[in-house]
Amino acid sequence: MSHVEQDDHSNNLNAESSDFSQIVEKGLSRRRFLQASAATSTIAFFTASPLANAMARPPKTQSLLGFDPIAASTADTVIVPRGYQAQSFIAWGDAIHPSAAAFSQTNSSADQENQFGDNNDGMTFLLLDRNRAVLAVNNESTSYSTLFEDSGNTLTAEKVRRSQAAVGVSIVELQRAHRGDWQVNVNGRLNRRITAYTEMELTGPAAGDDKLKTHADPSGTQVLGTFNNCANGSTPWGTYLTCEENFNGFFGSQNKIDVPDEDARYGINSGDGWFNWHQFDDRFDIEKEPNENHRHGWVVEIDPMNPQSKPKKRTALGRFKHENAALTINKNGRVVVYLGDDERGEHLYKFVSKGKYNEHKPEKNRDLLDEGTLYVAKFDAKDGEMHGDGEWIELTFGQNGLTPENGFNNQADVLIFARQAATQVGATTMDRPEWVAINPKSDQVFCTLTNNKYRGVREGQEINAANPRENNIYGHIIRWEPKNGNHASSKFFWDIYVMAGNPELYSNDDPRSGSTNITADNMFNSPDGIGFDNAGRLWIQTDGNYSNSGDFAGMGNNQMLCGDPNTGEIKRFLSGPTGCEITGLTFSPDNRTLFVGIQHPTGDFSAIDGIPRSTVIKITREDGGVIGA
Repeated sequence: MSHVEQDDHSNNLNAESSDFSQIVEKGLSRRRFLQASAATSTIAFFTASPLANAMARPPKTQSLLGFDPIAASTADTVIVPRGYQAQSFIAWGDAIHPSAAAFSQTNSSADQENQFGDNNDGMTFLLLDRNRAVLAVNNESTSYSTLFEDSGNTLTAEKVRRSQAAVGVSIVELQRAHRGDWQVNVNGRLNRRITAYTEMELTGPAAGDDKLKTHADPSGTQVLGTFNNCANGSTPWGTYLTCEENFNGFFGSQNKIDVPDEDARYGINSGDGWFNWHQFDDRFDIEKEPNENHRHGWVVEIDPMNPQSKPKKRTALGRFKHENAALTINKNGRVVVYLGDDERGEHLYKFVSKGKYNEHKPEKNRDLLDEGTLYVAKFDAKDGEMHGDGEWIELTFGQNGLTPENGFNNQADVLIFARQAATQVGATTMDRPEWVAINPKSDQVFCTLTNNKYRGVREGQEINAANPRENNIYGHIIRWEPKNGNHASSKFFWDIYVMAGNPELYSNDDPRSGSTNITADNMFNSPDGIGFDNAGRLWIQTDGNYSNSGDFAGMGNNQMLCGDPNTGEIKRFLSGPTGCEITGLTFSPDNRTLFVGIQHPTGDFSAIDGIPRSTVIKITREDGGVIGA
């Protein structure tokens, strides 16, 4: 689509919306409302392209989805379509160095440092040469019920240290074996664990600020560790981006104290935390080190090709509960990163670099993420419509009310307390914005909005056009396209790609039935991880209710689906084992191997001595073909 055509279609939106409003006034059912709303949005900015939403009109192009969908399942195993095979690839406790001890609940922290970390999440496949690669994998958290023989009922300094060694990031070398099969190379020189006590640097505009200084680091530039690493991103200059999400749960205090409002906004509490690290590590005691929590909640850039390199926390990208970092190079050469803050009622962000990407001199790109502008999204629409225009509002000190009168004394304040800054400028509250993914075949950007039980119920989380469903237990996926295809533009057009729901339980006039591309054969809840393959297929992973009962009857275990952005078609591709979240996906460059994360299974999946283990699985086609085609 040309830029002129796109702007013209934006104008057409007003005429189509006027007609649509008349339909709503005549008593359109809720189910048809979802359908018609999506249709007007599609007309708005997709008419001149092959992109079409199934909610808008029947498919006119050949489907991208060339596999037979599977049924929902409650079995304690991984199920994939006919003609595919899934194998365990690497699991928590597996060796990443030749000297590593065998997996056991009695392993020491030193043992864990030489083993693959726990609760694997986002990951990236990075090709080294034809037969060698690196897999960088987040290890989000750990479960004391499986980490320790006594489920952590009694803690010691060594147990806390082991817990800290189980989280962070695992970097493992891969080698291509017979018939192109990828295998872990335990002897790889790049194999590395990055943990909650790995030395790192704070860089960018907030580095050195008083609010980042501690007793151990009076400079405010040196920090230990990364943890609760949820999803991820990567850069064209070969680095890995890991994102710190629910860092608050690792902090606590020996005594009950008053928590400052700016920290309470991030979930910091006094007393015991989720993991009670503060009992044996003073830096996690908010009474003793009130600034330590400000040093977490960032995007961390890691060079996986240099095991001696020090990871860098890029403060220019803001501090919040980062889900992932979706990076693209804009047409003008600037780096654009889309970022979600995963909590009910929080926001979507965008970073635009000051410098430009240099594809010929990779070393010039190393600090591109240290300077630039952070923005937050505001979604607008006419009454009753679930599509419209959007604006990226700049989060720069001195602008849009980010002034001392409103509690912001410098740019460091804006970045350290990005949530408060977003509220100050009037950003749209969202239903847990999680992963963001950019379609390689278009300028479209997709974001999963997992769920929000507070929508329409809690003050400040009123229903809005982009989050239109009260008590949104099923979640939805929103998408937008920047004006003129320019990701640095402050304007965009948006609509809703899919509203998850249960059409078997609820009638067409009930919003819980979902959008019209949700059927009895593909229904799901709580979309979380998403990513595109090279052909533009959208892969959707779930982290939701797997009870298979009540509102979630017929949905089975958590799953992975595949969507066609051109038609809106969605098929179920994978069902996971009991109790797990399906999270993390990455492809080999030829798209013939897919790596998927199975996090915190509760049954017998990948178990040793009855202990279930989080695992990365490898999926291939039996005929060696392209996944999903």
